Amino acid sequence: MNFKNTVIFGDSYSTFLGYIPEHYAAYYWQDPTPHGLSKVEQTWWHMLMAESGSDLILNDSWSGSCICHTGYNAEDCSETSSFIFRLNRHIANRFFEKNTVDTVFVFGGTNDSWSDAPVGELKFSDWQKEELYYVLPAICYFIYRLKETVPDSNIIWLINDGLKEEIANGMKTACEYYGVKYIELEDIDKISGHPTPKGMLQIKEQITKRS
Repeated sequence: MNFKNTVIFGDSYSTFLGYIPEHYAAYYWQDPTPHGLSKVEQTWWHMLMAESGSDLILNDSWSGSCICHTGYNAEDCSETSSFIFRLNRHIANRFFEKNTVDTVFVFGGTNDSWSDAPVGELKFSDWQKEELYYVLPAICYFIYRLKETVPDSNIIWLINDGLKEEIANGMKTACEYYGVKYIELEDIDKISGHPTPKGMLQIKEQITKRS
């Protein structure tokens, strides 16, 4: 396990208030919650960074966000919270030119599955914007753009348990196509679909074991 200068693209599972961009929605915070998680030190990513000695230079995680441009209730998220929009904004702002990024974790797809966003079909090139409102083309596009931007970085794609089968399988196929490592998480302890402290530790341990 050798993570350095790490970036995370994520959803609620990777949030903690005060550790993500200011205007992003956070799911976890310092007050006690029904999940029992009230300290940033309990999150999977904080434990992993501490254990590996990595510097987390950006945690770009937004609670409720989808990889694709379609959000809950068919909301258009193409200029707000989608993973694609956020990645492209960082590219446009030259974040990856200004920072040395050795490791990128991508932990998304849960909201794409829960929101009933249209799944679509895998497509590996020549995307039109309207296709990025569909989950599988959006996943392919996101991986392509990330690989294109940080070709020498270690990209690790985390696949949540309990996703729609076609989305989980699509993620694996897309990662294999683009040569990106993926880790399929198993039996994570959750309340209301979100990791408890035990679940966060399980995520960290499964990443450590399989990286």
